[in-house]
Amino acid sequence: MKDQVRVLGIDDSPFEFGDRRSLVVGALVRTPSYLEAVMRTDVEVDGCDSTDRLVEMVMCSRYREQVKLVLVDGIALAGFNIIDMGSFHERTGIPVATVTRDEPDMAEIEAALRKHFDDWARRLSLVQRVPLRPLDTGHKPLQASVVGMDWDEFVQLVKATTVRGAVPEPVRIAHLVSAAMVKGESRGRS
Repeated sequence: MKDQVRVLGIDDSPFEFGDRRSLVVGALVRTPSYLEAVMRTDVEVDGCDSTDRLVEMVMCSRYREQVKLVLVDGIALAGFNIIDMGSFHERTGIPVATVTRDEPDMAEIEAALRKHFDDWARRLSLVQRVPLRPLDTGHKPLQASVVGMDWDEFVQLVKATTVRGAVPEPVRIAHLVSAAMVKGESRGRS
């Protein structure tokens, strides 16, 4: 792996279910932990625009040619606005991955989707299309999925961008910035 690789971490901000839109922040980090840029967009709460909005944010950025990986905190933003990882990769040519601390309860996710969305089957298929795998961090393992990059190379990038704890710096910084922009300060863990 080359030195100075750039990884774009993405996380949504805290929101209320009465909100129509949610802020999404991208933190571009040059390995291991140099914050190079911050990007922002927004997505509809429980909507279907997350893939389009992320593609637009990345492709309109002056850094687009330098981004080696887009790393998202989970596959959904703003509730159940689920990212189509395959479409994102096809449209940008940039590998995309998700990380999450806990293995999701797929039965619970399916039940919630069935209850609240007419297009529940499409949303569920986006979640199931790229299965999660455990990712050893030296702490509690993360659950991760990746499209457009070899698993071993992905693991190397996660390790290269993880300075302390289990969460890679790009995602951790995006989490802190998005929370601060909405709540006035950041708190809690990513």
